[in-house]
Amino acid sequence: MSDCIFCKIVNKEIPSEILYEDDNILAFKDINPVAPVHVLVIPKKHIISVNDIIDQDVQVIGNIFVVIKKLATQLGVAESGYRVVTNTGKDGGQVVGHLHFHLIGGKELGIKIG
Repeated sequence: MSDCIFCKIVNKEIPSEILYEDDNILAFKDINPVAPVHVLVIPKKHIISVNDIIDQDVQVIGNIFVVIKKLATQLGVAESGYRVVTNTGKDGGQVVGHLHFHLIGGKELGIKIG
């Protein structure tokens, strides 16, 4: 998608602080962090949201969570804890129309769910 900011980051048209990259996944620091650790982990393939995941995407989505686990360890939040968030649609708070997962940690996080 030519107007998608995350696709532009994947294509290296917009600079970002990349923490992980492979053929299918990219992880980079959020430019507006809400915690000391705030990383966005995305599929390189343009998938708009959770609602747009298809059967062929299952492996890459699963691998995203393996990458999140590795990053949490690398960034020193695996033991103390962290949050993984994805927003879907306008009412869910999704701002960028490209599926992404927020890895947030490094401090005690506010709202507790579950």
